[in-house]
Amino acid sequence: MKTFIDQLGNHHTFETTHKRIVSLVPSQTELLYDLGLEEHIVGITKFCVHPYHLKSTKKIVGGTKKVNYDKIRALNPDIIICNKEENTLEIVEELREICPVWITNIITIEDNFQMISDFGQLFNCRTESQKINDKLGFALTEFKKFIKDKPPETSGQKVAYFIWKNPYMVAGSDNFINELLKLNNFENIYGNNPETSGRYPEIELKKIRLDGDPDLVFLSSEPFPFKEEDAFEIGRFTHHAKTVFVDGEMFSWYGSRLLKAFEYFKILHSKI
Repeated sequence: MKTFIDQLGNHHTFETTHKRIVSLVPSQTELLYDLGLEEHIVGITKFCVHPYHLKSTKKIVGGTKKVNYDKIRALNPDIIICNKEENTLEIVEELREICPVWITNIITIEDNFQMISDFGQLFNCRTESQKINDKLGFALTEFKKFIKDKPPETSGQKVAYFIWKNPYMVAGSDNFINELLKLNNFENIYGNNPETSGRYPEIELKKIRLDGDPDLVFLSSEPFPFKEEDAFEIGRFTHHAKTVFVDGEMFSWYGSRLLKAFEYFKILHSKI
C-alpha cells in the first residue's frame, strides 16, 4: 500500500502498480509512451496524435473537454490521467465514479520535471523518468546558454501569442505558454497586463497597440488553425509587427515534448 500526492494536492493510496491507464491529455499520452508504458495505455482522446499509431491501437474515448463515460467504463481502467487546464472539474468528478483520477497542473518547467518524476513513482518506471528528466535538464541548460548569447538587439522582443479567433484570445499569464515565452526572452504583452488579465483573455484587435504594440505576433497552429488572411487582419492593427506562424505543440505541450521544443525554438529564433 503506497500513498501518492498529485499536483493539486489530492492524496491517492494504491495497493498495486497500475496496469490499465486512460489518458485524457495528448502531451501526457506521449509522455506515457516515452516512459515505456504503451502496453498499459487502454484509452486516449482523439487529439492524442503522438505517436500516431496509438490512434489505431488504442480506444478513442472522446476529446479533452467531452468524453464518453460509457467507453471509459467499459475499458475497466485502474487510473485516469487528467490535467487541471485541459479537463473540466465536471469531467473529473464524473470520472471519479469509475476509478481514481490523477490530476496534473503544469505552469512552470519545474512543474514539468515534477510530473515526470511523479509518473516514474506512480507507474514504477523511475529509471525511465529519471533519464527523461536528465535529458531535459541538460537541454534546458544548453538552451539558456543559447538565449544568453543572443545579440542584445534581438532580446526582449514584445510578443502577442494568439490561440483563438471569434473571439480573439491570447496566452495571458499563469500558463505554460507564457513560461516558455519568458524562457525564450520574449515579453508577452498580455502576460502581465491589468487590462486583459487571465490565463487566456479575450482581446480587441483594435486595442492591440494600446495593449503593448508587439514586435512579433505569433499565430499558434492549435487549437485554432490560423490562415494567411488572419495574419493580415491582425497585422494591420499593429504598428510594424512581424507575424509568425508557430507550432502550438512546441509552446503548449509539456512532458517529453519539451525536448523537441528546445531545438524548435533555436530554429524559430533564426527566422525572426
